[in-house]
Parts: sequence; C-alpha cells; structure tokens
Amino acid sequence: MTDRHDGHVRSRAAYEAACRRLPGGVNSPVRAYGGMDIGPVFIASARGAKVVDLDGREYIDYVGSWGPMILGHAHPEVIAAIHAAVDRGTSFGAPTLAETALAERIVRAMASIELVRLVSSGTEAVMSAVRLARAFTGREMIVKMAGCYHGHSDSFLVAAGSGVAEQGTASCPGVPQALAQLTVVAPYNDAEAVRAAFERHKGRIAAVLVEPVAANMGVVPPAAGYLERLRRLCDEHGALLIFDEVISGFRVAFGGAQQRYGVDADLTCLGKIIGGGLPLAAFGGRAAIMEQLAPIGQVYQAGTLSGNPIATAAAVATLDLLARPGCYDRLEALGAALEAGLADAAARAGVPLTINRVGSILSGFFCDRPVRHFADVQATDVARFKRFFAGMLERGVYLAPSAYEAMFVSLAHTEADIERTIDAARQALQAAARP
Repeated sequence: MTDRHDGHVRSRAAYEAACRRLPGGVNSPVRAYGGMDIGPVFIASARGAKVVDLDGREYIDYVGSWGPMILGHAHPEVIAAIHAAVDRGTSFGAPTLAETALAERIVRAMASIELVRLVSSGTEAVMSAVRLARAFTGREMIVKMAGCYHGHSDSFLVAAGSGVAEQGTASCPGVPQALAQLTVVAPYNDAEAVRAAFERHKGRIAAVLVEPVAANMGVVPPAAGYLERLRRLCDEHGALLIFDEVISGFRVAFGGAQQRYGVDADLTCLGKIIGGGLPLAAFGGRAAIMEQLAPIGQVYQAGTLSGNPIATAAAVATLDLLARPGCYDRLEALGAALEAGLADAAARAGVPLTINRVGSILSGFFCDRPVRHFADVQATDVARFKRFFAGMLERGVYLAPSAYEAMFVSLAHTEADIERTIDAARQALQAAARP
C-alpha cells in the first residue's frame, strides 16, 4: 500500500514491519485503514484531546480509542489510580474491593441493573448476556438489527436474508450456518419487522438485541417510539430485551441510552468508557436473570482476568469523574458546536452532508437525505468520505478510517479544538467537492 503523505515515513516503516508478524499488520481490522488508500498512522503518545504519531505529527483526536477516552487521554486522576493499583500488583485471580466498588457505581447509574458480572471485552459481555437470555427463557433464537455490531462471536457475524426480518446467513468463514440460523436480522428502526419476526417464530425468540443508539454503522439515533415498541414486543412475547450499550453507556448520558430515552432493558452490556481506557466490560440486569449465572446458577461464564485490579481502578476513577456536575452539559455543548460547524462548512462547499448526533457522538454521511438504518448508510458516498478523511488527516484532524464509524468528542476537547476542526473541515470539504 502506498501512502500519499510524505510526513508519515516512520508510520510506513512501522506498518511494513508489523505486516511481517501480524496478519494485515494490525490486531483489529479497521486499524489497517482498509479502503482508505492511505497506510495506517502509528500512534506514539496521547494526552488530552491530542494524539502524536511516530513522525511527531500532532492531531486533534476524534477516535478516542474508539470511544473509551471520554475524559481525554492520560487524564491525571485516572493515571494516578492506575499507578496506585500497579504498585499493589497487576493480577490476583481473586476477589478485590475495587470490583464491588465498580459494580456499585454501575448499579447506581442504571436503574435496570441490579447485579453485574465484570468481563474483559464487549464481545465477551454480549456473548455472555445472550447465553444467559437463552438459558433464562429456554429459547434459542435471537433478533438483531442490520448494521448493529455486537462483537465477533459466531452468533452475530451474520448478514440479513432476502426479507425484511429473515434468519441470518453466516457472513464470515468459520461461522457455522446452523448457528447463524438462530439469529434473525431486522432493519434498525423498524419495529414492525421485529413484530413480524415474533409472529413468524412464535415461542422461539429468547431476546431482542439492539444498540439503543446505533454507533457501528455511523451514528443512527433511535426513531421516536422505536425503543418503547421493542420493550412492549418483548414483554408481550416473553422475550428479553438486551441493550448493547458498549458505546452508548456512560457516553450519551451518565445512565446511558436508558436514561436518555427512558426505556429499561432486561440485560445491559457495557464496555469502552467503563474501562477507563483499559480492557474491561460488563453485563448486568435484573437479579432474577443474573442469578442464573454460576456459581449460584447453572449458566457458566468465567474469565481469569475479569475484574482485573488495574482496570477496575481506572474504571472507578473514570466514573467518579463523570459523575461530577456539568460533564454531560459540556459534552452536549461541544458536540452541538461541532455538528453546527460541520453542517455550515458542508453547505458552504456545496457538499451534501447529513449529520446524525446523540450527545458527544456524531457522524457525517455524504448524502442529501435522512439516515435511519443500514441501507441508508450503505447508499452514502464512500468515495467522497475517503477524500474528506485524507484531507482532515493532512490538516491535523484524526478521524476513524471508515465511513461507518463515529466521531467521539471528549471533555478534553476545547472550543479552540472544535473551531480548528471546523476550519480544517471547510478546506477538506472544498477539496472533497471536486470529482
């Protein structure tokens, strides 16, 4: 892969070395900048709202480690908590006080959660929650929404069938078709398709799994009444409602999407922010459901590094900082300023741009119509996004290298950062407007 950016000499060399030892040179596919026609930027350090690459170039960061860095990078109070924890040891494989302290904070923040199980990744949280839902209901089938990503476990690497709510087909080699057939895929924001799935598969659906704010096909907010309708359908048909709040939890509100939209889930999956930048996730819900987990129930789930003391220290420090007054008002204001500035820049450049924002996460889709579900996302102008991405990177703004990802605003971003980003966007959009 060639790199048009002459200033990325060390990143190019690092990528070539990585490709000799790592599949594709990365440990998570999107980091490879696939389809961006630009080699990946290797990050050397980060602080606040800025990241610095191997060549010493500084960028305003809107990736935020794909969501966790809501406080900004290397927040001094989080770093201090990590240092204190490291001094006591890195892993015990035994209970610690910090695990309970974190669980208490999660339960206080989210009214639908009574008991919590800590794990190490969002994939693990969703996989475990689905197993628990199947055991609790005695059913096997799951409904998920097209375009919503729930980790890389086999049940969810599926594509939609030919209808509007069909059993999935395996979308990844190695995923058994028999397992994919237990997942029904419906369009996001289409409650009627979910109702039809319940009618078609009477008594077989264990749970409806959804991102209450879709953020893995770009940001797509729930339509008015959508989450409420899913809640009613699950209640009517004896299924559980699982919210994947790995991204939205503690991001769109302190109590997540459930607080913002006033709809409670039976089970909630959390990650990203609750780890404070370290590998930590969780799932939780009503006690009657969670008590089915071993060691008090028969549903097995375990993890050697679950509740790691360093990760829980970072998590507790992060949530305590977010609980301070004014944090979410500031995030809302910064997100709104960025949205308005990008919209104005696009209008001035004559470039069609639809911006979806929920609090401090937003996406710009290169199209001239609303974006409400995955088919809308797939119809946007990806080629124009590539040009825009390259232009922003050249101008010192670090975005996710995909048209299907979000921009994350942090408390470390300043009004000056937002204005500088908008200035960069004005220039990049002018360039992107050309064929």
